[in-house]
Amino acid sequence: MIPRFFFSVLLSLPCLKGFSQLCQGSLGDPIVNITFGSGSNPGSPLAAAATGYQFVSSDCPNDGFYTVRNSSTTCFMNTWHSLTSDHTGNGNGYFMLVNASIQPSAFYIDTVRGLCGNSTYEFAAWIMNVLLPSSCGGIGNQPNLSFTIENTNGTVLKSYNSGNIPTTPSPAWKQFGFFFTTPPAGSDIVLRIVNNAPGGCGNDLALDDITFRSCGPQLTPYIVGNSSTTADICEGSTSSFNFSTTLSAGFTNPDFQWQQRFNNGSWSDVPGANSTTFGTNFTPSSTIGIYEYRISVAESGNLGSPQCRISSQPLTVIVHPNPVVTTSNTGPVCEGNNISLTATGGTQYVWTGPNNYSTNASSFTLNNVNTSDAGTYNVTVSTAASCSSTGSTTFAVNPAPVAAVTFTDTSICTTNSIQLSASGGSSFEWQPVSGLSANDISNPVASPVTGTRYKVVVSDDLGCTDSAFVQVNVSQKAIAHAGPDRTIILGGTATLAGSIEGPFDSFNWSPAIDLNDPKVLQPIATPTADAQYILTAVSANDCGISSDTMLVKLFRGIFIPNAFSPNNDGLNDTWNIPALDAYPGFELLVFNRYGEVVFENRGTNKPWDGKYKSTDLPIGAYVYTIKLDDTIGLLKGTVMIVR
Repeated sequence: MIPRFFFSVLLSLPCLKGFSQLCQGSLGDPIVNITFGSGSNPGSPLAAAATGYQFVSSDCPNDGFYTVRNSSTTCFMNTWHSLTSDHTGNGNGYFMLVNASIQPSAFYIDTVRGLCGNSTYEFAAWIMNVLLPSSCGGIGNQPNLSFTIENTNGTVLKSYNSGNIPTTPSPAWKQFGFFFTTPPAGSDIVLRIVNNAPGGCGNDLALDDITFRSCGPQLTPYIVGNSSTTADICEGSTSSFNFSTTLSAGFTNPDFQWQQRFNNGSWSDVPGANSTTFGTNFTPSSTIGIYEYRISVAESGNLGSPQCRISSQPLTVIVHPNPVVTTSNTGPVCEGNNISLTATGGTQYVWTGPNNYSTNASSFTLNNVNTSDAGTYNVTVSTAASCSSTGSTTFAVNPAPVAAVTFTDTSICTTNSIQLSASGGSSFEWQPVSGLSANDISNPVASPVTGTRYKVVVSDDLGCTDSAFVQVNVSQKAIAHAGPDRTIILGGTATLAGSIEGPFDSFNWSPAIDLNDPKVLQPIATPTADAQYILTAVSANDCGISSDTMLVKLFRGIFIPNAFSPNNDGLNDTWNIPALDAYPGFELLVFNRYGEVVFENRGTNKPWDGKYKSTDLPIGAYVYTIKLDDTIGLLKGTVMIVR
């Protein structure tokens, strides 16, 4: 006899009701429930008395063989359906896979013991034709099964024929069965399943979930005053329920027994609950979970035997947990900032707070808060079962400091400074940093190069801040440039190269003596001795005055030294002709005795150190030529290097 197992009702393959004589009333719990078990492939062989077929451990049994598996794939060159689970959709659940013998025969036999006398039972099994419609040229043999219930002496109590079970485009389980009545004294019975069709190409099937159950009149339970068979209550509440049932005709003298179970555990009889009605109470201490109630019925005298009972569908009372509420906020915050509040634990939320605030969001943000927004926010959290709990969260709003500055707009002149000043907090931060003596004090000195808008962030001891701004405009100061010094020869003139940088109101040269016009920037100077000239500019925007001095050096003639001693003693170490500065276009060349140029000077007057290509020249006379300008002839002479 095959071991009994309970099975799940979650289906993945299509399951169809076969044309059967199944019980139309209420059923009892399965007396026999053969699921073939579960696990990895292959499953265990059936007991020797259960089948005349031979067991194979591999997939795809041949004619007259069977196997027990949780899947079957690509059998006989994909002429069978590939199965990935048993009838319930369990990927590990076993089913019996049968390849019918050539001659019709019984492929499954089982003995069921201890049935009640004069009682009706339903037998049912799930069958699948595993042959694909296109296999065997489309004319494969179809399974044709006879189900027989016999006494142990061979007397047939009831038989049923499935007829031909056709192929289907995809795997499809079909339930076949019938009901029968036992003799008055009760008995053990034998189930025999015979495959009537011949083997060969086709007649291949899968078998799963064989059940025997008591069958009786229809029980229709209900919760009094409730339109549903399920009632919901919440943890900690008090409720009372009355259950009742109607029973269709069929029993001569029925006995009743209410049963209960908790969280899908085992059914147990409720003491004293032996009428068609039953009441129960739930108190605040009732455990959270699923409470189920059903009524079982049997003919008088048979109620004590579970094999004789039928049972109603269950009535359910679910005690739902109240939500566990968690709340949080991002406070405390400073006035003018945003704060977020969050609650969790349910599916619906009702918030209330200061200033008549309300929202149904689980999380929300208050923007630009002020001190009146501070306080406690309460939330009622509800679940899908309408159970609720409350929670709250409290936050503070710290008042922001008030940043103040002594002035908001001012002007300074270039290179000048001004001291800024802020108040209203305990710490300060100025931006930008450029042009400030410091950026973290209340009164830095500002020396910007250009106009700058300074921002000061004032913070208090709680970290709250406020800001203020100071615009420092910068007026450019006029900068006088008297130009480069000049060198002239007595009787010559020098044009001064004055200029002024930045806006100015006026300027003048001093002393005015020997200048053709002291009120122009480039006057002509005709001094009779060395002279200094000062250019003074008066800035616009009251930014003061600026002065610069240049020198006009006067030479009464050109003095050309005829010797020098480059020995680094600090006396006459170089050959220098200062008056050449009076002739911007002059050209000076020095030659050795071979006519090779060893020193030259054009336009820019510089002394000669007696070297040629960084090497000291020997003592001796060297010829020079000097061209001053196109009006003066070429000057020639010699200069001696002595050491």
